[in-house]
Amino acid sequence: MDPLTRRDFARGAGLATALSYSRILGANDRVGMGFIGLGNRGDQVHDAFLEHGDAQTVAICDLRDDYLDLAAKKSRGNPTRYKEYKKLLEDKTVDAVVIAAPDHWHALMFIDACHAGKDVYVEKPLSLTVVEGRKMVETAERTKRVTQVGTNRRSWKSYMEAAEFVRSGGLGHVTAARCFHIHNEWPNGLGPGTGGRVPSDWEWDHWLGPAPYVPYNANREFYNFRWFYNYSGGQLTNFGVHYMDAIRWLIGQDSPRAVAAIGGQFAHIKDNREIPDTMQVLWEFDGTLVAFEQYNANSAPGSGPSCEIELRGTKGTMYLRSANWDVVPEKVSDGYVGYNHGHGYGNPVDRSHGRDVDASRHALIEAKSVKGAKGGDTMAHARNFLDCIKTRAKCHADVLIGHLSTSATLIGNIAHRQRVFLEWDARAERFPNNSAANRWLSYQYRAPYKLG
Repeated sequence: MDPLTRRDFARGAGLATALSYSRILGANDRVGMGFIGLGNRGDQVHDAFLEHGDAQTVAICDLRDDYLDLAAKKSRGNPTRYKEYKKLLEDKTVDAVVIAAPDHWHALMFIDACHAGKDVYVEKPLSLTVVEGRKMVETAERTKRVTQVGTNRRSWKSYMEAAEFVRSGGLGHVTAARCFHIHNEWPNGLGPGTGGRVPSDWEWDHWLGPAPYVPYNANREFYNFRWFYNYSGGQLTNFGVHYMDAIRWLIGQDSPRAVAAIGGQFAHIKDNREIPDTMQVLWEFDGTLVAFEQYNANSAPGSGPSCEIELRGTKGTMYLRSANWDVVPEKVSDGYVGYNHGHGYGNPVDRSHGRDVDASRHALIEAKSVKGAKGGDTMAHARNFLDCIKTRAKCHADVLIGHLSTSATLIGNIAHRQRVFLEWDARAERFPNNSAANRWLSYQYRAPYKLG
């Protein structure tokens, strides 16, 4: 059966109800979906799955009643509501779960879901630490679960074409790549995090979960938790995982050899954030230098043609923004470009060689421009997950792919917080040149939480 989407059905028969979907699709075609975490991103991912008629929302879980109300209203049915995720995992109608809780919950929920026999779609970044991520990979392999990490660019047709172009030599050898997170949050940033809705002690304790207990502050929950290290790695792991995942895919490499980082709270934004407002991270891959640049007090574009990712190859440069990308050819010369046999750029008596070299430059590739689907589309990624649940094939962004991309960003944060240059042994997932830095690869959970 060809996959049926909500849009397909609506065009032919109007808005579908839960009953009409059940008549179209047999029981064996539908996937009972449970959604854990229905805030900003959780709501977006839920919408993406609702576009597919064979995804049936049978259970929802969140600490907030208003989020549960909204999800139930959208769901095309009457899903069972839960406040505790382990109760949802016990639900026999749930075939697969979507985990969109804050980052510090991902490992616990993912591992528990695998042990409960559920297939898992988990939002990026995969984990809060490298050790968590490796245990998630091992658990998924041992329990034979289908997994998908929310690096949704892996399911975009335009990025598949970009990866094929670069990996087939379209840019020549890619010597450098840069990616950017740029947003002006100066001067007031998140604000003081006071006032507004205050959760109950029970809700706040359950939101914190394995993280250390601290008094409630509104900036520490919902989207803003990404500015605090106990729950997230900041925008380096939030947007940076998207970018690192794309760059690894495009250049065909798994892991960096080394990492360094520098930056800090230079703009003195008036809030209680912990992460830097200005930072640069540099990774050395095999023959390719990769940089992440974060500027949160100035929103000017980070590259000539405004883009999220830039790849510099010997034959040309690729600029990627959202689902679109462009290639600008590099002009090269067959002659020598330096000082040669008494002639060249450095000879004040005779500069003709330099002029001849410049005149002979020519492009080896053609300019190229590709327009992809609307940016931020998660529908194709959800479709891939549903298909793989049925075939038991690997998803476009399975847990190992997500772990490698997330780990690269996590060690970037470690390099910044340690203020050192770190070599990375990707096989052992350790820093061979710095034992102190290895202590940041995991953390002690708050009792009674334990990583399964």
